Amino acid sequence: MLRAPSRFVRSWLTAAVVGSVLVGCGSTPDEPASGKAGSTAKTDVTVEPIKAATELTDVNGVKVSLEKQPKRIVCLFALCDDILTELGVVPTATNGALLAHPGFLGEDKARKVDVIPGGFIAPEVEAILSHKPDLVIGLGDTHGKLAPALKGATTFWAMQPETWEDSVGYLRDAAALTGRTAEGEKAERAFRTKLAEAEKAPSGKTALIIYGSDENFGVATPDGDVTAGLFPKLAKYPWKSRGVEGSYSLEEILAQDVDVLFVETMSFGGADGKLSEKLAKNPLWSKIPAVKNGDVHEVNSEVWAKGRGTRSMGIVLDEATAALR
Repeated sequence: MLRAPSRFVRSWLTAAVVGSVLVGCGSTPDEPASGKAGSTAKTDVTVEPIKAATELTDVNGVKVSLEKQPKRIVCLFALCDDILTELGVVPTATNGALLAHPGFLGEDKARKVDVIPGGFIAPEVEAILSHKPDLVIGLGDTHGKLAPALKGATTFWAMQPETWEDSVGYLRDAAALTGRTAEGEKAERAFRTKLAEAEKAPSGKTALIIYGSDENFGVATPDGDVTAGLFPKLAKYPWKSRGVEGSYSLEEILAQDVDVLFVETMSFGGADGKLSEKLAKNPLWSKIPAVKNGDVHEVNSEVWAKGRGTRSMGIVLDEATAALR
């Protein structure tokens, strides 16, 4: 049996950390997608006005206060890059590759944005501060530990998105802090409108997102992944969550009669090649309906797994709805 890392491991895989954690198999499939993360309630396209602000309270309960609108912003994770792009702002420096996607800055313009050394988990504080940032934005559970080292030299804002609504909220907050209120409202309205249109005609097909670099694959679930949280509005999705003790296998995926598979290949630690090609070595792979029908779609993991903002989710909606027709 091929075993998949637990939900906890997804944050490590999307951060491109070498290795994965294997957990025991044999548990029963969890409940179908439902609840907040997998809500099928009709999307409200109303966009409330955004008011400019100079302070907010972050996910860790820390007050983020700025004397003036930030001009030099360093992004330590992709949602920050996504938000700034939506607001028409280019990060002073970044910690990922999302900006190189053609739906963002594109490769040529992205090359002009400095990359912070040290990787996603341990970006170098000295390198961050060398850019003299007015604001540094990071993931709360990963970069929050950097806050003491940055204190006094710059302002740190911790984010922790769990749903698409969270991501929209962060877009609105960033628009308020940067004074880009009109741009923020426009981006939110475009995303809400696209999501509302997509959910008007949900597919009758069963879809699933899997991720990884080799046979130790993971499954993105609506309860633990922003992108997967969109899918109950678009199609049938086998699981809401399995929790940190659960596991997934090709046997279980086969039992769900998955019609369309979206595959996020994570390339790190010297690994190369597509995840779908590696899984094809297992005889069970060819029995999955999506594989039989040629409905396996390798997608851009920078957008699908890491972006999590309105621009990334808009790209996901376009690609997903096209594949689910």
